[in-house]
Amino acid sequence: MDVRKIWKGLTGSVLTAVLLAGCGANAGTNDAEGGSSAGNTATLKMFIALPRLKEHYDKYIEQFKAKMKAEKNIDVTVQLEMPPSDNAAQILKTRLASNDAPDVFALHAVNEIPSFYKAGYLEDLSNQPFVDKLLDSVKPSVTTTDGKIVAVPMETLSWGYLYNKKIFEEQGITPPTTLTEMKAAVDKLKAANITPFEISYKEAWIPQLFLPLAAGATINTGDKDFVERMNSDQGSFSEIKASLFGIMDLVNANGTDRALEVGGDDGAAAFAAGKAAMWVQGPWYAETILKSNPDLDFGVAPLPINDDPNATMIDLSTSTSLAVSSSSKNKELALDFINYVLDDQDSSEFYQALKFNPVAKTHTYESYPWVNDAMEYVKVGKSYQDPAIPQAVKDEAGKALQSYYAGQMSQDDVIAALDKAWKSFNKVNK
Repeated sequence: MDVRKIWKGLTGSVLTAVLLAGCGANAGTNDAEGGSSAGNTATLKMFIALPRLKEHYDKYIEQFKAKMKAEKNIDVTVQLEMPPSDNAAQILKTRLASNDAPDVFALHAVNEIPSFYKAGYLEDLSNQPFVDKLLDSVKPSVTTTDGKIVAVPMETLSWGYLYNKKIFEEQGITPPTTLTEMKAAVDKLKAANITPFEISYKEAWIPQLFLPLAAGATINTGDKDFVERMNSDQGSFSEIKASLFGIMDLVNANGTDRALEVGGDDGAAAFAAGKAAMWVQGPWYAETILKSNPDLDFGVAPLPINDDPNATMIDLSTSTSLAVSSSSKNKELALDFINYVLDDQDSSEFYQALKFNPVAKTHTYESYPWVNDAMEYVKVGKSYQDPAIPQAVKDEAGKALQSYYAGQMSQDDVIAALDKAWKSFNKVNK
């Protein structure tokens, strides 16, 4: 989903490989500003808000450049921009609206494809070769309401919270199925001098995770038309207030210190080191966690939000997806890259290195243990599709829940801010 991330400001990464193929008339020129190609050179602009995975994207882009040189005799320069997730959405929207669009950009499939497509920013990819490779279970997440496929999925997710299997086993704890059971697990951990939860709220998108978990579980156990009513200004987040703050208050009261000073990477390192037994976070941090501690045995379980075990469910989503700008000045090359993302020979190694789930029929690697943990819940019907909450609302939730943790906003203040954010979204998108 997403989705998901380091500090404020803009962290750019420019991958350069400009090798002009000789001198004279055949050398051509490079129009870097426009991203167009001339002769045997071309510039491709990419915008992917996953700086923690930079080394893997760097490597794959280098392979793409070698492929373009070998097959089309084009020397490619890739300008890769990797801002943190907290402000990436706003940066991207500004670029798209000001005719400064990257050729290829990442967006959240569930949260952003509908509004980006409506605004005319997305190239129709329905006839591209990669489409036939997509798993049937994944294809709908990058398909518009009128049947157009507009992105190649990267991250498919099955998530709730992460837990340290060794700690759970040593303490005789199994993943709780209700909020009361979670409180008992917390008490047992504290009695053993183990911190129950890692908390890392420095980046606003992290506390925001409580919102889709609480909303998704509530929607799928009774309040099924919540999103539709919010889209028509007929609902309120007060309907999920108890589900949202019941679990968040428990986490906040039983977690690591200085949460507003700890970002995602530091949280991953602390969780990897066994500083806490649980982390309300998704497996998209698996690569970072295992880089810190390759031997860590962790699992994924659904987060209880109340005392109804039927509401303790896994959130299923497709977050990070790659799209091509409809206004790209180097569209052919952008389409070449999009198709290379699911290349028959190279894609499996790329996705496996990223610790992403298989999304294509040509992906040959085995699913990871934590994926299998989550799928056990899915197999018995304990899952739901990530609720379609507008990104602007999620962004507001992140900031509001940071303020709530700091004691600067009450629960009612948070609810009012979220309701206002959704109504503002409706005004712009009607």
